[in-house]
Amino acid sequence: MNIPETKFKLPVMEKRKIFFIISTCLVVFSILSTFIFGAKLDIQFKGGTLITYLYDGDIDTAQFKADAMEAIGGLDMNVSTGSDFTTGRNTVKISLVSNAGLSADNQIALSTAITEKYAENNITLLESTDVSPSAGSEFFKKCLVAAALSSIVLIIYIAVRFKNIGGWLAGVCAIIALFHDIIIVYGAFVVMHMDINANFMAVILTILGYSVNDTIVIYDRIRENKTLYKGNLTLEQLTDLSINQSLTRSIHTSVTTIFAMLAVTVVALMRGVDSIISFSLPMMVGLIIGTYSSLFLASPLWVVLENMRRNKSEEKAKA
Repeated sequence: MNIPETKFKLPVMEKRKIFFIISTCLVVFSILSTFIFGAKLDIQFKGGTLITYLYDGDIDTAQFKADAMEAIGGLDMNVSTGSDFTTGRNTVKISLVSNAGLSADNQIALSTAITEKYAENNITLLESTDVSPSAGSEFFKKCLVAAALSSIVLIIYIAVRFKNIGGWLAGVCAIIALFHDIIIVYGAFVVMHMDINANFMAVILTILGYSVNDTIVIYDRIRENKTLYKGNLTLEQLTDLSINQSLTRSIHTSVTTIFAMLAVTVVALMRGVDSIISFSLPMMVGLIIGTYSSLFLASPLWVVLENMRRNKSEEKAKA
C-alpha cells in the first residue's frame, strides 16, 4: 500500500542512523564540556554568601564586580542585576560561592567600599544571606527523586495509553529522549558559562513538558494510523507518516515559543537583567533540542527496539 500524501515527506526512518549519530555527538560533547569548560555550580548547590543591594541609575556590572572583589581581597564572585518588585528600585546581587561563607568583617568592608565608590547611585543593603552547602545538596537530591518518580509515572502512563503499539517500550524511548534533552541543556549552560542554579532546574522542567508533549502527540498519531491502515503499512512507513503529519504542529508550537523567548532575551540584554538571560537563552536551546528529540529520536528509536522485540518473539515462537 502506498504511503498517504502529506505536506512534508521527510525520510526520517531512512536517515535514522544520522539522527542517532547527531544525538550521540551532542550528548558526548555536553558531558565532555564539564571537563573542557568547567561547570559553575551556583551558591544554592555549593553554599556561600548572597548579598543584595538596591541602587538608582545605571551600574557597569563588570566594573562593579572588579571593585567588589578588590574590597574583599580578590575573592571570586558572581554579580547580576535585576529589580526589586517591592520598592521598584534596581538591584545588584553578589553571589560568593564558599563553604565558609563571607565573614562579617568582609561584608562590612564590602558594603563600605561600594557605598563610597558608588555614592551617586544611592546604594543601600537590601539583604545578606549565608547559604549552607547541605541545603543545596538536599535540594539536588529532591530534584533527582522527583525526576525518577516522574519518569516511572510517565512510563506507566504511556504503557497504558499506548499498549497497542508496545506501550512500555514507547515509554522507555520517551524517557531516553528526555534524558537526551536534559544532558544537552546542561551542556548549553556549561558552554555559555552560566551557573547551574534554580534557573537550570526551571529550564529543565519546562523543556521536559514541551518534549514529552510532542512525543506523546506523535505516539498518538502512530496509534491512530495503525488502526486506520490495519497493518497495510510497515512499522517504518507508519512512523514516517505519523512524524510528517505532526511536523507542522511541532514546528509551529516551538517556533512561537522560541520567538517569545527571543523577545524576552533582547529586552533582558537591553535592561541588563542577567537572571532572565540565564533562563531565556538555554530555554531556546532546549526548545530546539526537545522538538528534535521528539521527532527524530524517540519515535525512530522506538521502531528499532520494537523490531528487535518482534524478532526475538518470532525466534522464540519458532523454537
